[in-house]
Amino acid sequence: MHGETPPPSAAPGVVALRERRIGFACAFAVLFVWTGFLLSSRLSASQALTPWDVAMLRYAGAFLAAMPLVAVLGRPRLPPLRLLPILASASFGFPILAYHGFTLAPAAHGGVMLPGTLPFLTAALGAAFLGESWTRRRVASLVVVAMGIGLLASDTFGSHPGAWRGDLLFLGGSCCWAVYTLLIRLWGIGAMQATLSIALWSAPVYLPVWWFLLPSSMGTASTGAVLYQLAYQGIGATILAGLLFTRAVTALGAPTTTTITALVPGMAALAAWPLLAEPLGLAGFLGVGLVSAGMILMVVRFPDRAR
Repeated sequence: MHGETPPPSAAPGVVALRERRIGFACAFAVLFVWTGFLLSSRLSASQALTPWDVAMLRYAGAFLAAMPLVAVLGRPRLPPLRLLPILASASFGFPILAYHGFTLAPAAHGGVMLPGTLPFLTAALGAAFLGESWTRRRVASLVVVAMGIGLLASDTFGSHPGAWRGDLLFLGGSCCWAVYTLLIRLWGIGAMQATLSIALWSAPVYLPVWWFLLPSSMGTASTGAVLYQLAYQGIGATILAGLLFTRAVTALGAPTTTTITALVPGMAALAAWPLLAEPLGLAGFLGVGLVSAGMILMVVRFPDRAR
């Protein structure tokens, strides 16, 4: 795969600045794609689609969208011992657990338990496997984010007392994505290579299993619902989000990227109010503000003595 690293002839300072700008652009774009993923996944629970059906549409849509890219860029060639953990974590573990979680819990819960917990899980894995140190600014940022997520959770979790089962599924999905984040950093896998590998191999593995073994209500869903989920889950949530997130991690590192994506819970909760009739109270609004403040504390550059 080509086109993922800057030319070696460029001055190091120019390359670093350009990479940082690209990373921030990709990370902030991911916010909107992931927010749409949370809302669309929650919406699927009312569209006569089983979680297994939504997963099928995700893999089929991604496979179709990847074909033109493969024709231009060539087929990705990840070794099997690297491809299998990538598929297990990012392709199957994360979305399937999330889709089942959304049948049991509202969008705000998914926002808190999926991207909301991601900064802490990636920080823990980075410290355990990559030897990353926790600066004072990073710790302070995570504390502020945790306070904000706690307020957001307190505002939404009480009105859905039986949703704890979905919350556990969301937490499992976030763990899978954190593992994927660790693997792409550990192995130096580029954004296009990782995304196309996921898109190309998921459908051939999953679709026969879905067709012969898994429960489906596809026949009762509307054509509009099927086409929408096929396009958003396949193109948006798999191809676009995969490229943007992986590219952001490559340019900025996992700590900064996942701290930025901690804004997704607040964005999803705010959008779910008018779109899914899932209201947000005062504590929720305060939580959104604190998460935003924690993100700013992490990504804004300060003099070294302030870190």
